[in-house]
Amino acid sequence: MSVAQNQPPVRYVVFHKPGPQWQQGVDFRQQPGVRDHVQHYMKLYQDGKLALGGPFLDNSGGLMVPVEGTTLEEIQSFAEVDPAVKSRVLVIEIRPWMIAMEK
Repeated sequence: MSVAQNQPPVRYVVFHKPGPQWQQGVDFRQQPGVRDHVQHYMKLYQDGKLALGGPFLDNSGGLMVPVEGTTLEEIQSFAEVDPAVKSRVLVIEIRPWMIAMEK
């Protein structure tokens, strides 16, 4: 992804939220398919394409932050084949995030 001069970089962040098959009252680590979900994203991390990822501690889902240069199409096609998304334990929302501050 090329960034125009003086334009802050943008990353496409994947938000995961409980889907229709999410079991209310069950810890996120015990939800069916969550281990497969973690393994799915571990592949992206091992390929050097995931900068950050993890659950929200209030049991409301989580998010994944791909590395700079990951396209919307690339992250969307990856996120859609997540086993927990396919089984509807999780649903996804992908949003563009402008990085305004960075070390």
